[in-house]
Amino acid sequence: MPRGKYVNHKGRNRNFTSPEQLEEEQKRGEEKSGGKLREASSSDDEDEEQEGSEKGSDDESSESEEEAKGASSVIEIQNPNRVQKKAFQKVEEVDEEEKPQLSRKEREQIEKQKAHAAYQKRHAEGKTAQAKADLARLAIIKQHRAEAAARREAEKKAKDDKK
Repeated sequence: MPRGKYVNHKGRNRNFTSPEQLEEEQKRGEEKSGGKLREASSSDDEDEEQEGSEKGSDDESSESEEEAKGASSVIEIQNPNRVQKKAFQKVEEVDEEEKPQLSRKEREQIEKQKAHAAYQKRHAEGKTAQAKADLARLAIIKQHRAEAAARREAEKKAKDDKK
């Protein structure tokens, strides 16, 4: 008997299931499910012929199977916030023109990009506070450079006049 909560499986003999046991388990599984696997494979041709005549009954049977699943058939849920999704939609019901629903993050990212583009456009036009400050700083720098250039020209003239 190992001590502690967990058992170490290293060094133990391996136990393999025999093919006979596997076949028995498969038979039991088919019996419990009602042999659906065998019926589905044998009646494929029959299903194709019946689909044209019984389109409405297929929808009703699939809805009854969905309702019968789990405890939802026993317990009535009165949650107004609960939204039941349809498992499948028909091609005719789907609108091709309908825009895909974006998640919150995607919407925020798109809004952020639009706001940034609008800001860049206003900045290029010189309407933002930062653009005004940049233009004022550039005007001051141009003025200093013009004064420095005028000083240099005056010094050159003064040197030429002395010679």
